[in-house]
Amino acid sequence: MQQILLNNSEPILVEEIVRTVPQQRIVVRGIWGGQAVFAKVFYGARAKQHYLRDLSGVNYLAAASILTPPLLGQDESSVDGALAYVLIFAAIADAVNTEQLLATSSQQARFDLAAKLVKVVASHHQAGLLQTDLYPKNFLATTEHIYTIDGDGIRHYAKLDQKTALHNLSLLLSKFDVLDLEYWIEDLLTVYAQARDWKTFPHRTTVPRLVNTYRQKTASMYADKKVFRQCTDVNIQQYRHCFVAWASDFSSLPIPSETEQLDALVAKASLLKGGNTCTVALAKFGGADVVIKRYNIKNVTHRLSRMFRQTRASVSWANAYRLQFFGINTPKPIALIEQRDFCLRGKAYFLSEYVEAPDVASYFAQIEASATRDETVKEIVQLFYRLYLLKLSHGDMKFSNIKMLDARPMLIDLDSMQQHHCQYFALKAHAKDLRRFMRNWKDDTSLYNAFLQAFKVVYVDHSPLIKAKILSD
Repeated sequence: MQQILLNNSEPILVEEIVRTVPQQRIVVRGIWGGQAVFAKVFYGARAKQHYLRDLSGVNYLAAASILTPPLLGQDESSVDGALAYVLIFAAIADAVNTEQLLATSSQQARFDLAAKLVKVVASHHQAGLLQTDLYPKNFLATTEHIYTIDGDGIRHYAKLDQKTALHNLSLLLSKFDVLDLEYWIEDLLTVYAQARDWKTFPHRTTVPRLVNTYRQKTASMYADKKVFRQCTDVNIQQYRHCFVAWASDFSSLPIPSETEQLDALVAKASLLKGGNTCTVALAKFGGADVVIKRYNIKNVTHRLSRMFRQTRASVSWANAYRLQFFGINTPKPIALIEQRDFCLRGKAYFLSEYVEAPDVASYFAQIEASATRDETVKEIVQLFYRLYLLKLSHGDMKFSNIKMLDARPMLIDLDSMQQHHCQYFALKAHAKDLRRFMRNWKDDTSLYNAFLQAFKVVYVDHSPLIKAKILSD
């Protein structure tokens, strides 16, 4: 068993490396002095600063009587021969981080948990504390209690003003599922107001706008920036003529470092789609079935037009992570490979897992029970409504780009997907998606009418869509 040697006490027996932030810290689960613990090891150029900031945050929480795992010890160690600082916390028995619970619980259980989190954040604000890294994973839940973890994000204010507190609350709310929050937000604002001993909630209409802003900002920071650099989820390698990003979940696969290797794989693979612009193939890759989508350069003019622009493969890569971030089904991204000469881009490849699932038209053709059909229609309409709330447009909603896996829709072909910031353009693009989707059923009157009715029920409070007769075209 691996150990962390401490300068002033017995070593920590490591059972699991929970998280690694390169050149900053390692979080482990283990045994120290016969007790189950979690330990944070801070290393790198700013190790002491991060260590003291985390320690300060933990002390602020404890002083305010806000539940946080007890700090059992502080010590020093070494990483790669350099001084490292260690904080050791008691492990909370049967505790689960709330991000996992929100992903796996029933709707009522999710609401109850969300209300508890809102109360905890209200207690932070009441004590003049602000959790700047406000993610559900930074809270642990047991049957009866919620624990705040990650002291590094805690800031103390002598007087926390209302505007700052409401922005922080909005940041928390932005982490909840967009469909859940659509139904919960009024009740959660009431929970917060009661926890703060406010008679009414101020600026009630401002919070939903802030929530949308934070949600888009956080998603963009992750999907448009973070997954293009070395991080927990993605590994990056820059070669002389090639940029490679591959998902940590697929780190065991032999990702090629040369585009010629990928071209050879495509040549031997089963062709799913051919064409001048892109080639899609199903290949065996390290024992796994992998879809390779190669974006071709047609000629010199096309190369000149593409070399300074973001590749369509990188758009697919970003959008796959964006959908995952929002909890929308899509095949897992495996790798992004771009041919690069200095900053000039050429051919590009997007690799994703192969999912054996029928497209939505084939799925409906297999359905015999009307109840199953109605439930499938409902699931697909909910997917569209989720995209509407998130201001996401797909760009090509033909039936072959929606697969059905375990009775749930899954989106593929993401290189035309856009995240909109302006409501007008978001609505216009969403209307286009709806019209394209409805054209899939123009020869099936029964399904067309079923979708039309379901859309009208779900979108009833969003009159611009109905008044423009988008759903009746």
